[in-house]
Amino acid sequence: MLRYLSLPFLLLIHCGVHAQALDAVTAAIDAGQFKQITSVVVSQHGKLIYEHYFDKEGAQGLRNTRSVTKTVTGMLVGVAVERKLLRVESKVLPYFPELQPLAFPDPRKDNITVEDFLTMSSLLECDDDNQHSRGNEERMYLIEDWSRFTADLPIRGFPDWQPRPEKSPYGRAFSYCTAGVTLLGPLLERASGQSVPDFAAANLFKPLGIDQVKWQFQPKGSAMTGGGLQLRSVDLAKLGQLYLNGGRWDGKQVIASEWVRRSIAPHANARDGYDYGYLWWLQTFKLDGRTVPAFGMSGSGGNKVFVLPEQDAVVVITTTNFHVGGAHPLSEKLLTSLILPTLLRP
Repeated sequence: MLRYLSLPFLLLIHCGVHAQALDAVTAAIDAGQFKQITSVVVSQHGKLIYEHYFDKEGAQGLRNTRSVTKTVTGMLVGVAVERKLLRVESKVLPYFPELQPLAFPDPRKDNITVEDFLTMSSLLECDDDNQHSRGNEERMYLIEDWSRFTADLPIRGFPDWQPRPEKSPYGRAFSYCTAGVTLLGPLLERASGQSVPDFAAANLFKPLGIDQVKWQFQPKGSAMTGGGLQLRSVDLAKLGQLYLNGGRWDGKQVIASEWVRRSIAPHANARDGYDYGYLWWLQTFKLDGRTVPAFGMSGSGGNKVFVLPEQDAVVVITTTNFHVGGAHPLSEKLLTSLILPTLLRP
């Protein structure tokens, strides 16, 4: 089991880590080179090797890492699938008969599955990266019923310069859509008969010893599963370690190993250099002639949980760089320039 220690980072010497190398992380962030980083937590070989906080909240701070929440939602869907409450092939809209009749009715909407939302590849016209998209999340926040917002979206079009799903890598056309993941919350509630916070506490957080959690909620009452979940930084590291362990924690299979495998396998090509699993980002870093595969959680402002299988390591970077240009590359630079070199040492 991973031991999380809230001790001074001088303890790094006893963990076999070159303390001076990780001191450079502290110095660079204190100097403002990475803007508003709030915490960095690094574990390797199941032990915490670096834990530092750069804001007044400290170790007990509950950090809003925005869309990192989406990956947690994928974990909860995995629990529901393992318990046969859902299938990835389950069609979503039949769970919501009260939303009929739909705007822009189309048989293809009726066939949208859980997996379509897990892989950001439903055919709904929903793109958070396009401010003109009818499904852009900022439009959703203006109305009360977020489930209806999602269900009423039209089918997206594919002009000649955009590949259709059948011509896209892995047979899915990616479009980053918070609304679809947000609908998975009410779906989980209907499938499980529990609120999302209760289902998560019993089946994910309690087994990992996570007892400090703050959810955001939709106007209609369901937990917001597309963003805003607040957790301590060390607890974010536990979630990464859980998947590094193949779903096991303290001798117990918390998430099915098959679900972990499927979650971190590529199902869609998100953009150049990034594939997408079941709400996990998949990428490869290059450093000193080596390639370093990683899968991770990602949220606005460059909030990151990187899982590095070959290094047997997890790196958590939390920030408030929400309005900083290039926030995601900035967090990746912190990883590759100051943290990875230490993890790659024998």
